[in-house]
Amino acid sequence: MKEKKAAVRLFTIADWEKEQDYLRRQHQRGWKLDRVTFFNCYHFVRCQPEDVVYQLDYNPEGLANKEEYVQLFADCGWEYLQDYAGYSYFRKAVAQMGGRDEEIFCDDQSRLALVRRVFWGRMVPALVILLLLVCPYVIQGLISPHEDTVVLLALFLCLLALYTVALVKFACQYWKLRQRR
Repeated sequence: MKEKKAAVRLFTIADWEKEQDYLRRQHQRGWKLDRVTFFNCYHFVRCQPEDVVYQLDYNPEGLANKEEYVQLFADCGWEYLQDYAGYSYFRKAVAQMGGRDEEIFCDDQSRLALVRRVFWGRMVPALVILLLLVCPYVIQGLISPHEDTVVLLALFLCLLALYTVALVKFACQYWKLRQRR
């Protein structure tokens, strides 16, 4: 029986809860997260199946003072795993939670703050790049298309569509959290 496996999964920046659920299910099946690498490649090692909660936090300010940031979570029993793509990964066995369904965010207000940090840290810079680099090229390509730029124009249109979908998903998630408040 193999002791390690890797899986590539695509989660948008608005899908951190789905990513947490995926990691939890893998651990319940006997595969604990070892690390996440480039192109969202999840590396797992075989373990005893156990119910373990995985939590992600996006907090660039916390990473500026990493030792204190990690210690804050360790004091609450969370095991720090790594940082990847701006997110910090933590896990904690359900058995250590004393029957409570524990999360690193204790209320909707702190979840909303996470969404705001992700928006300003990830969505806005991507939007600026999109508006300054991609959109002018798309407009130019639509106004006066050339046969040698059709492939690049199609690629940029796909990129624009993907970003729009991610932005809509992100906005819906933000709206749901605002409504729960």
